Amino acid sequence: MGAVLLPWALGHWLRRAIPLIIFVLLLLYLSTRVLGEWPLPSPARLRLAPSIRPGCRPGAQSRIPEAPLPFQVRQEWGPLGTPGQEKPRCLEPRGTLGRMTGPFRASLNPEGDVELSPYLAGWRELVRFLAPLGSIFAFATSEAFSKVRALEARVHGPDAAHYASLRSMAEWERQAGLLERPGSGPAGSAQPSGCRTLLLLHRALRWSQLCLQRVATGRLGGPDAGAQCSDAYRTALAPHHPWLVRQAARLAFLALPSRDRLLQLACPGTGEADARAALAGAAGTLQQVYNRTQGLLAGYGLLRLA
Repeated sequence: MGAVLLPWALGHWLRRAIPLIIFVLLLLYLSTRVLGEWPLPSPARLRLAPSIRPGCRPGAQSRIPEAPLPFQVRQEWGPLGTPGQEKPRCLEPRGTLGRMTGPFRASLNPEGDVELSPYLAGWRELVRFLAPLGSIFAFATSEAFSKVRALEARVHGPDAAHYASLRSMAEWERQAGLLERPGSGPAGSAQPSGCRTLLLLHRALRWSQLCLQRVATGRLGGPDAGAQCSDAYRTALAPHHPWLVRQAARLAFLALPSRDRLLQLACPGTGEADARAALAGAAGTLQQVYNRTQGLLAGYGLLRLA
């Protein structure tokens, strides 16, 4: 009897302990980040050579590998639904996924720019959708939400005319000399620029898109949702995070709900095939926004700003 109860008791203890371990690790990370948020100012500002794009200081340390930067991601999912099939209710404007995808689609204007107000509205709905999915999403979305509010303060602030779109923001912040790492620019520019804040959201959007895509298209009997979202994290965000956060994330993915549960949360009241098709469609919308944003950031030389 005792031998039978031991594995059960161990598994029960681990399920209870994982959230506490994650909380402690993240608390340590946040504490160290508060103490070391801003780097020491450089003794002298380096004058940029004409061949160096703003946002990339000579000699600056970057946590991004020196390999060629990716430009866009190709579509990795195909149509999962039946041709002519009625759209699932979760994709309607008031549906779980429709509330998120509508603003993101509206952010892609015909001129090839990204409108910031609908982009941030889409992020608000993405945060609302992801937050209940587990501790790793709750932490990631709380971080994202603080950046959304920081950008919204600029979009609706005294310089709102310069923050209508990604292009107008990048051009104005370049002219104003704001495209420097915090603490390395001139006095009065200690706060992160809007472009830097958007870059951090952009990376998180890639992780969200990959995670949802892989949950939607995963094969029966293949890796579970936790493993697939963990792999998406290693691809999109882990290269930019310190060791402590990477370890906390690795533990958090162990407690991620099953694929079936995630599909039901994404598209309540539908069958698995419809839910998969709806989630794949939502991931496709996020991918379109990511590709547009990636191209614009690359064009302005801002992919290494943070």
